[in-house]
Amino acid sequence: MTDAAASASRVRVRVDRALGHLTLDRPRAINALDLGMIEDLAAALDAWEHDPGVDAVLLDGAGERGFCAGGDVRGLHDQIAGGDIAAAARFFRAEYALNARISAYPKPVIVFADGVTMGGGIGLAGHAAVRVVTERSRLAMPETRIGFTPDVGGSLLLARAPGRLGEYLALTGGTMDAADAISAGFADHLVPAERLGDLHEALVSRADPQTATELVLLFDETAGPSPLEADRPWIDDAFAADTVDGIVERLRRRPESRARETADELDALPPTALAVTLASVRAARQHPELRSVLAREYGLVLWFARTQPDLVEGIRARLVDKDNAPRWSPAARSDLADDILDRAFGFEPQPALWSD
Repeated sequence: MTDAAASASRVRVRVDRALGHLTLDRPRAINALDLGMIEDLAAALDAWEHDPGVDAVLLDGAGERGFCAGGDVRGLHDQIAGGDIAAAARFFRAEYALNARISAYPKPVIVFADGVTMGGGIGLAGHAAVRVVTERSRLAMPETRIGFTPDVGGSLLLARAPGRLGEYLALTGGTMDAADAISAGFADHLVPAERLGDLHEALVSRADPQTATELVLLFDETAGPSPLEADRPWIDDAFAADTVDGIVERLRRRPESRARETADELDALPPTALAVTLASVRAARQHPELRSVLAREYGLVLWFARTQPDLVEGIRARLVDKDNAPRWSPAARSDLADDILDRAFGFEPQPALWSD
């Protein structure tokens, strides 16, 4: 990389002894991903895959606020509003290819998901070989809140969560702390934030035959009780219902105040996103192969981008104007078209995700 390119890059790339080290370097935006960052990450993985001088990869984020807040949804808003769906498709194709690459990478990828790790950040961290969280970590797939659906392979991670935690987290966009993330299967180890530097040094200076996992275990601390796990009785009962309406009805019958509060939350969220997301998580549970899951999600996200006004409206209300007063279309679940799921899952994106 030339000096000019390095200065313009939002990803820091270096090799410390045998450890390839990638740092997302856009801290003012909590390291939100743009296409250039995704391409830089992919290029580094390409370069290191067959490099005998690199035997593991560490991925982390700059700044104190978080690892990665997700994709650059403001940019997505501008692309869709401007009619440039092709640019949005290019971004998603590159991002999903990177998610699949991390999952299948022949060398261990270790991710420090410290602080905010949401959306596209989950796509980077959730499929890695060794997933480290800290007491500051806050993980979520909050896409329904902007009229969208969990992607980046997130529907598969949600589908694998115990009981009905996946449906709960997917529909509400709820936030997990470190204990929740480990309990739900989004992370493997809790390491105190103040020890991440020591762990990095251990990864750099490790001696054979210590693996990355063995080294992380030296710094691992037992997570406290998971609030999500404590809520499993009402979550598992309510979110096993066949439809969003059924889920809300069960929540309102539960004695727990949190269950009734969750029903109120769902009533305020976009009906289209909720219906599609519920079906997406359950589809991933039935067909749990990452590449096929990503292809299905790709079709859904382009269907939203091409046909659904809720996505632009949700980003406007939550992140652009920040009035938090989105006008969903339709606004009521009773007004959803009977064939909405057939249309969403039957959409054929062009170009296809895995086409050459």
